[in-house]
Amino acid sequence: NNSSIIYTRLFLTRVTGICWSLSQLSLGERQGYTLDSSLICPFLVSSPAGSFMMVNSSQHFGGQRAQLLLLPLSENDTHCIQFSYFLYSRDGHSPGDLQVYIRVNGGPKGSAVWNISGSQGRQWHQVELAVSTFWPSEYQVIFEATVSEERQGYIALDDIVLLNYPCYKVPHFSRLGDVEVNAGQNASFQCVATGKVSEAEPFLLERRNGIVLDTSLLSRLSHKRLMATFQVKAQRGEQDLYRCITLSPRGAAVSNFGELIVRVPPTPIAPPQLLRAGPTYLIIQLNTNSIVGDGPVIRREIQYRASQSTWTETHGVGSLTYKVWHLEPDTEYRISVLLTRPGEGGTGAPGPPLISRTKCAEPMRALRGLTATEIQPRQLALQWEPLGYNLTRCHTYTLSLCYRYSMPTGGSGGNNATVRECLSVDRNTSHFTLRDLPPFRAVHVRLALANPEGKKEGREVTFQTEEDIPGGIAPESLTFTPLDDMIFLKWEEPVEPNGLITQYEISYQSIESSDPGINVPGPRRTVSKLRNETYHMFSGLHPGTTYLVSVRARTAKGFGQTALTEITTNISAPVFDYEDIPSPLSESESTITVLLRPALGRGAPVSAYQVVVVEEDGSRQVRRRELGTVDCFPTPNSHSEAQAKGAPHYYTAELAPSSLPEATPFTVGDNHTYNGYWNSPLDPTKNYLIYFQATSNFRGVRTIKMVFLDLRYTLSDSVIFKCFKNITKNIYFQGKSSWSTHV
Repeated sequence: NNSSIIYTRLFLTRVTGICWSLSQLSLGERQGYTLDSSLICPFLVSSPAGSFMMVNSSQHFGGQRAQLLLLPLSENDTHCIQFSYFLYSRDGHSPGDLQVYIRVNGGPKGSAVWNISGSQGRQWHQVELAVSTFWPSEYQVIFEATVSEERQGYIALDDIVLLNYPCYKVPHFSRLGDVEVNAGQNASFQCVATGKVSEAEPFLLERRNGIVLDTSLLSRLSHKRLMATFQVKAQRGEQDLYRCITLSPRGAAVSNFGELIVRVPPTPIAPPQLLRAGPTYLIIQLNTNSIVGDGPVIRREIQYRASQSTWTETHGVGSLTYKVWHLEPDTEYRISVLLTRPGEGGTGAPGPPLISRTKCAEPMRALRGLTATEIQPRQLALQWEPLGYNLTRCHTYTLSLCYRYSMPTGGSGGNNATVRECLSVDRNTSHFTLRDLPPFRAVHVRLALANPEGKKEGREVTFQTEEDIPGGIAPESLTFTPLDDMIFLKWEEPVEPNGLITQYEISYQSIESSDPGINVPGPRRTVSKLRNETYHMFSGLHPGTTYLVSVRARTAKGFGQTALTEITTNISAPVFDYEDIPSPLSESESTITVLLRPALGRGAPVSAYQVVVVEEDGSRQVRRRELGTVDCFPTPNSHSEAQAKGAPHYYTAELAPSSLPEATPFTVGDNHTYNGYWNSPLDPTKNYLIYFQATSNFRGVRTIKMVFLDLRYTLSDSVIFKCFKNITKNIYFQGKSSWSTHV
């Protein structure tokens, strides 16, 4: 059938033509040949030798093939195989194809090194084969006839001769050497043909498996030498045998097989090892004891790049340890080792990378450009140059803003305390607002940039906050001295002036009075004082009257808080309506009658009247001297108490204010009792001084006004005595009390 293949094996022992026998072999069989003796071919045409090999196409199916195998040959020198073929069909149809194969060392037959097809005329044609395969290799020539589908005519072989000299019709190839190349490179096979060679005839490069490359670059070396160069892309696993072929109708030339040796460039199995890391360097060990690929290793290199960068740099390495310089601090790097073997493209792929990070470096310098974008009384809006890696030299860093200013301690010594604070600032910002600062104060600010390797502090920059309204005057700094119609007030500058004090404003208003004749509340009055005047004397005030006093300071921004206090003036002694010493109305041996006039209270109503008797002894000169220094009589001695104490004076009567609504006569010594005091009769043998005093009491303050009424002898001088006795007074101011005693 058409699918069967007919093989003929002929083992030639001599160069004579014999009958080409055929045997059948189905396509499914892979071994053994069966000889069919019934298929012995009859002689077709007589030759001088008398025999030939022939296939009658009409006796076989189209596609059937007949093979003739020569014995393997192993030659030491240039030789030539010569044979004659016959392809003919009487009516011009094609009898089939005749192909010649050269099998080397029992390998695959490969592709045909020479072939012819179609009817070539009723004649024999001679062909030469120049096979350049030498000992110790051997080769075998295979002739294969394929029957055409037309199945007419004959295919015949005759005169197969091995010649011991070069072929004449075809060239011979010089020895094809092995080519070693690194994977990924082009292997160059150079086929040099010598003899009868032409650029018009095809040159082929055949792979052992039969694949043929026909693209070559021809170069004429001489008139008898031609070189065809073939480029073969050498990939990993492409290692194989190649040979050169050139063919023409006259025959074919076949070279020996040259080996394509594909070497795999070496690559380390393990990544480099880190020995030490610094801010700008990494010291590594190459770790190239184990590799994949082929050696020998003739060069070692390290290839590195920052992990976030596409930039790569390669350095040659002369030892098994290497220090990679000029790196960026705190940056992750990927470091691989490159190994190179001989030949172009001998550098292998980078080995597994060492992924390591350099240490941080000390910040390059301190931050600059610290300025204030806005200044207010209690805050500063600051900005500075933007932060960048070129300054921080580390991706882990802190930015601190430190400031200081002085504040008064509040003591009398005028000492200041320094307030210091450092704030952490967001690392991604270049501005910050300082709040809660004191107004009108020099604030010293500096920036500090720090990372794990060091710290850089900027120079201190001073800013002045704006003025604000002043704080309140401290209550404890208000001191005052009240009199009956005046008040002396003193204060201190506010603890927080918040600027330059330009003036003080004092306001006062009467809000309460023990004198019914005073209208309260009174009008409010205001006084301005210069910045260096921290005191004021209020005059023209009403005795026994409470005033609401306020003090506040002022800066360019306005008035500050008001300090309030209530101050009460002292009461004054009552006033008598006596123009001169009154004359007694009448006298007796034991009594004196005088005219008592009511007194007018000042700041407080009259609480009581006392008639005081003073016994007199001594000469007239002594009495006059004593009259000039006489005091009022605040001690209420009765007649009996005065005698018991040996006191010179006693109260002879105490009268209520209601008992003296107008001028009324009163008899001293009438032997009556007035409010517990005995009005003892006077001794006719003694001299007496008669006094009349009015007393006012208000909030612990007692005032006495005394008038001299009579003498038991003639006196030409007029004397009015006025005395005050101020007892402890309690002063209230804003919830706090202070005590002072005025005598």
